[in-house]
Amino acid sequence: MPGPLSHIKVLDMSRVLAGPWCGQLFADLGAEVIKIERPGAGDDTRMWGPPFLKGSDGRETSEAAYYLSANRGKRSVSLDISKPEGQEVIRRLAARSDVLLENYKCGQLAKYGLDYASLAALNPRLIYCSITGFGQTGPYAHRAGYDYIIQGMGGLMSITGERDDLPGGGPQKVGVAVADLMTGMYSAVGVLAALAHRNETGRGQHIDMALLDVLVGSLANMNLNYLTSGEAPKRAGNAHQNLVPYQVFECADGHVIIAAGNEAQYQRLCEAGGRPELSSDPRFDSVPKRIQNRAILIPLLAEMVKERTRAEWIDLLEEVGVPCGPINSLADTFADPQVVARGLRFDLPHPSAGSVPMVGNPIRYSDTPLEYELPPPLLGQHTDEVLRWLNYDDQEIARLRANRIL
Repeated sequence: MPGPLSHIKVLDMSRVLAGPWCGQLFADLGAEVIKIERPGAGDDTRMWGPPFLKGSDGRETSEAAYYLSANRGKRSVSLDISKPEGQEVIRRLAARSDVLLENYKCGQLAKYGLDYASLAALNPRLIYCSITGFGQTGPYAHRAGYDYIIQGMGGLMSITGERDDLPGGGPQKVGVAVADLMTGMYSAVGVLAALAHRNETGRGQHIDMALLDVLVGSLANMNLNYLTSGEAPKRAGNAHQNLVPYQVFECADGHVIIAAGNEAQYQRLCEAGGRPELSSDPRFDSVPKRIQNRAILIPLLAEMVKERTRAEWIDLLEEVGVPCGPINSLADTFADPQVVARGLRFDLPHPSAGSVPMVGNPIRYSDTPLEYELPPPLLGQHTDEVLRWLNYDDQEIARLRANRIL
């Protein structure tokens, strides 16, 4: 069964993470995705290692794990777009594409005649998605934007990390490039909506995506905590600003996460731990009171939790319906029976390593299940194939290669 987007062609002129992540989502959904890369160098992340993929003989390839994480399912074309001949290849591709993804600095592609206005004149149905740090307008539009900087500027690091008054307190970034990843996903949503609009009107459009916009918009309840109270939320470590208890506790042999999201769950937690009086205590008998008296309640619960092992708490709380769980390493995660049962880890054949490990897309369709065929491509692996599709003959391809366009 073809994927749900098997009728869509995507020209991916992005690199690093936000744009490639969006392109990989489209590839997973069945779209044909052509990735444009600089000759000889390619996507910046190809060299963001170690670790690098190893072949069956144990030798490292030149494929960095970072690059492999965001480029499954694409065809790679090496192309110098600073040269007129390279620009002509892009124009031919754009004329036959439904979607173009790019994350060049604001205005940079206009110098090459590859901006939205220029390409929309060739293909009015084109959906052109620009991804930058700060967007196409505003005083920071021409700044380069990296995820780490955006996490700081967007407020995420002000609410991430241990409390300032505790050992190890201070701002922390999230362990993955969350601004990039969320921007890739929001971009995919924006493109899909633009495709739906095109189905009704026949017209494409330009989409202006900014990492800062996405991160600020993604702070959800923290934004409204500030906007409704006028008080900026502070770092709470592994606790939750709006729920108590909803945090990590030390148990007899490690740590466990306990997340009591409502009154019934809190009551069952106290009963399971042999401290039912903590649920009826008038200081703790509602969420607002538990937040107000957090400093009194948490040490009492911490003492209770430390009496049992992690496994004992997980079994006990699962039985009474209180959400809880361990803090896994990635080794633990990929060995977890639920993760195994859902098939999240799989392998694809790889031209230089034999095979490459992958993590599956979380979208599950009943009628069009996702299939994975192409591994992350080698640099320029599909250049000749794509150029022939654009009606370049072998002589023309050889000439472009001799002139270092490919």
